This record gives sequence, C-alpha cells and structure tokens, in this order.
Amino acid sequence: MDRFIYVAMTGASEALKLQATNSHNLANAATSGFRADLALFQARQVVGDGHASRAYATGSGGGWDPSTGAVQSTGRSLDVAIDGSGWLAVQARDGTEAYTRAGDLRLDVDGMLINGAGHPVLGDSGPITLPQFSSVSIGVDGAISIVPLGQGPETVAQVARLRLVDPPAADLVKGDDGLLRLRDGTSAPPASVRLVPAALETSNVNVTDALVTMIELGRRFELAVKAMRTAEENGATAAQLLRVQS
Repeated sequence: MDRFIYVAMTGASEALKLQATNSHNLANAATSGFRADLALFQARQVVGDGHASRAYATGSGGGWDPSTGAVQSTGRSLDVAIDGSGWLAVQARDGTEAYTRAGDLRLDVDGMLINGAGHPVLGDSGPITLPQFSSVSIGVDGAISIVPLGQGPETVAQVARLRLVDPPAADLVKGDDGLLRLRDGTSAPPASVRLVPAALETSNVNVTDALVTMIELGRRFELAVKAMRTAEENGATAAQLLRVQS
C-alpha cells in the first residue's frame, strides 16, 4: 500500500505545482507586458519488480508563453508598446541587462527613466536620465525628445534613445523577477524594433483558459487525495485481516 500512496502523492504534488503556476498567471492578468509561465507534467512508468502496472507523475519542464498581448492606447506620453517582435532593455536588480515588454515608463525623483516595476530603462549608453522638460515624446524608433523647461516647442531636442533588441524567443529564459535574459548570459545586439507611442501591451494571459485550468487541476488534486485515502483504508483493512488470522 505504501507504493499506492506514493504514486497518488506524486499526482497531488504535481497538481499543486501546476496550480501555483496557473494562479501566478491569473494574478498577473492585468500586468502590462506580462508573459505567462508554462508548466507541464507527465506520467512515467514505475521501474522495479513485478508487473509494469504503476505510473507516477513528474514535472517535465516549463518555460514561458511567447505570444503577444493586445495593444491599448493610453494617451500617456511615456507609455510605449512594442509593435510585433522585440524587447525593451532594462537593468535588473543585480545590475545585469534584461528584457521586458512592459512599457509603462515613468521618472523617479532623480529624473531616471524606470518602468512600472522600478527597473532602470537602458539607452545606448546605459540607464537613461532626462533633464527637466515641459513636454516629452517617444518616437516609433525609440528616440526620446523633449522640450526643455521654460522653452518653446521650436527647441525640441532628442536627448536619448531606448535600447531595443530582438533576439529569438528560443534564446531567452524567464527569471524569477519576470524579466527575460539570454541563455548564455550575454547581451543581445541592438535591433530595429518599432514602437507604438502612448500605448501599452496587455498581459498575454487568457483568463478564461486559466480559470478552466484552475478547476481542472483542483479536480485532479481531489482525485489524487481520494486515491491516497483509499490506499490508507486498504492498508488498515489488510492489517485488521492479519490480526484476525493470527
């Protein structure tokens, strides 16, 4: 019966892991530029003495969903969405270069350009800091132009350019911080990426599918727990029979 319990336990354990991933995706359904996490498990035959009649559940890798979300206009001058493929380069907490589709940009108290998660946005020469301005705009090519504070519109000047890259999705891995990085740890070369100014890309999480998956995983977990309970009852019954025979 211990083998029965172990096999049922692996099913319950993997269902919980998938449920955690699915719940994380649902929690980020409204997060700009979010890429859904993927998690899979499969049945594997138990190797050992006796007939090959048992299979246990095991994780079989994961990854992230590279599909794009919808682009929604916001009218805010510092918001940008990527049109098609491509990534916005930011500086991660550990100082390394990483990539995101979240274009909800803003300025901190020192004039540094950061995204909604607080990561410094990178330009051609590192993190971007803007001088004081009366208006700002970001072009489709990533060029940032401002009208200096106290000046007229005829003094508009380009002060920086967003670092935009376009590595293949297969070369990227998603970290625990939600940012993407190249598998080999290097930096991607600059690429010609087109932006949609004053707009944001939504999360690519399909809420309906995620809710259906949540119900399905809940039922799988209940089934595995029921099997464990059955194994316990069978073990107790067998022990009782042995006591009667002795």
